[in-house]
Amino acid sequence: MLKKLPFFQVCLPVMFVLAGCGTAPPSPRAPAAIETSQIPARLSPELASDVTLYAVGLVGTPYRYGGNTPESGFDCSGLIGHVYQSRAGVATPRTVASLQFWGQPVSDGELRSGDLVLFAQSSVPNHAGIYVGDGRFVHAPSSGGTVRLDRLNSKYWAAQRVAFRRP
Repeated sequence: MLKKLPFFQVCLPVMFVLAGCGTAPPSPRAPAAIETSQIPARLSPELASDVTLYAVGLVGTPYRYGGNTPESGFDCSGLIGHVYQSRAGVATPRTVASLQFWGQPVSDGELRSGDLVLFAQSSVPNHAGIYVGDGRFVHAPSSGGTVRLDRLNSKYWAAQRVAFRRP
């Protein structure tokens, strides 16, 4: 006979697993190869520009694991979710593990402002940001830090595996 568990015993652990950048992702699957010049965009170039400007305006906001507002601070996926929802009315997945399958893959030659940048030290992404152009991206890097603007070709980020997604 099955034992019925209280709501908090079933849902609370799931909520902790879904929070923040350091969550364990589902097993990765390879994206289908597509011609990047045919990538559909959910955002117009003007809306992508608005997303980018707003993201840059959040530089200096404190990092907070699980955070998703300017008042509470941000983790990387919380920053992305807040920016896209606030400026484009687009809901994003809450974890980096889910962001790796959201939108369409983009090559670095097709990159435009407003695209997502996903980083991995292995085959599974563990950090994300928003590309703002000129080889730079906005992200919420780690505990004790703040939202900042970094270069993709900096020593640390260039050593990571990187993938780009277009919402």
